[in-house]
Amino acid sequence: MKLLSKTIESIKPLDKAAMDEARARQDTLIKPAGSLGRLEEISIQIAGIQGKAKPTIEKKAMITMAGDHGVVAEKVGNWPQEVTAQMVDNFLRGGAGINVLARQVGARIVFVDMGVASDLKPHPHLIVKKVGHGTANICRGPAMTEAQAEQALEAGIDIVNSEAKKGLDIVGTGDMGIGNTTASSAIFAAMTGLPPEKVTGRGTGLTDEQLVHKTDCIRRALECNKPDKSKPVEVLAKVGGFEIGGLAGVMLGAASKRIPIVIDGFISGAAALIAIGLAPQIKDYIIAGHVSAEAGHAAMLKYMGLKPLLSLDLRLGEGTGAALGISIAEAAVRTLNEMATFAEAGVSEEEGKE
Repeated sequence: MKLLSKTIESIKPLDKAAMDEARARQDTLIKPAGSLGRLEEISIQIAGIQGKAKPTIEKKAMITMAGDHGVVAEKVGNWPQEVTAQMVDNFLRGGAGINVLARQVGARIVFVDMGVASDLKPHPHLIVKKVGHGTANICRGPAMTEAQAEQALEAGIDIVNSEAKKGLDIVGTGDMGIGNTTASSAIFAAMTGLPPEKVTGRGTGLTDEQLVHKTDCIRRALECNKPDKSKPVEVLAKVGGFEIGGLAGVMLGAASKRIPIVIDGFISGAAALIAIGLAPQIKDYIIAGHVSAEAGHAAMLKYMGLKPLLSLDLRLGEGTGAALGISIAEAAVRTLNEMATFAEAGVSEEEGKE
């Protein structure tokens, strides 16, 4: 808890002077004012995050965390729990969607076992921060203890602190865990007070009947555990997941080091809800990579005041949408830094405005 509180205390507001300078430069670039739209906004935000009028995005990392969920005992999905471990193995062999997209954007990938139900084979590219062998069934009691929730959060902070030592200009978040849309929906409902039917989606492709059952399971979990939305660690402990806690820790750690955070879909969004609950100022450090096809994700982003960069009907997870978002963030920064100004190009600003 000491690391957690220390990290939260060290998160500072965005650097207004750097943002003002970046905005002033945007206004002199050889283009009509505002013509690069969101790219201009993002470049100014990243300038404020990094505290540099000309920010840099060269060293990029995707952090994908895996964990299992006891609620799968309630048959809330179509995939067996063993798939989590099998997918982590595929990540490590380089064959998953996130591997392909991370390679495309030039980001290193950090894979973390936060709580897979089985013991994975040691691998040089796998970090083991296992809090437990999967969470408990949230329909019958808390997912984990508060001590475990704090452990998960601090594990995420530890990982981003280690990655920062290698050089880190931007970080993306990803997840893997059968049953994690159920835990994420429960977190969303707990943190906002929205009814389960408004926040529950089809996950990996449920039928109407299965969706009703999943929604009922989330309602039972909330009634059983009664999480207090004013206590984010309690919400995480009662209805969350080890990988969700780890990702929230990554976000807190990155913000404390002035590193911009690009989040993936619904599960990363649930982690962001916990992180923002613990440190409201962190919202300014977060960029939503995309809005997913998972029901409730658009409402989740709206609740947090985050505008997604992309809408591609993605619902894979793993960090795929965040990786694509990193490419957009890099484009934003490069246009700010590398485009010529009117003066540099020898073009009259009046001509440029016509």
